[in-house]
Amino acid sequence: MASVNKVILVGNLGKDPELRHTASGKVVAAFSVATTERRGKGDDRTEETEWHRIVAWERLGEICGEYLHKGSQVYIEGRLRTRSWEDRDGNRRYTTEIIAQTMQMLGPAGKGGSATSQEERFPTEEPISIPDDDIPF
Repeated sequence: MASVNKVILVGNLGKDPELRHTASGKVVAAFSVATTERRGKGDDRTEETEWHRIVAWERLGEICGEYLHKGSQVYIEGRLRTRSWEDRDGNRRYTTEIIAQTMQMLGPAGKGGSATSQEERFPTEEPISIPDDDIPF
């Protein structure tokens, strides 16, 4: 039986993409995207924000690094990947990320796709990130 691993997100960048190069010279961009679900009406309105770690490789990574900025609204299509590694203290660490296969910039033209209305903005809090020294690339 066939299986499917597909993720579709529309959200806003939490910070500018970080561009890196692997030892073999491949470009990789990493950034976070916030998606917010709003429930209720009036005074009973609540928001729940989920943060997603996005990784884009090679040419797509270059494009993300060049055109996306904190606050940009984007459409991301990709697949889930969970990986593990050992940190400096010998602890096993895990992270789940979305490997981007398609990226579409959204939002008003000329503003880098950044959110402009209160409805489009994401919260200022970003989850605790894994220190760069612990990322195995």
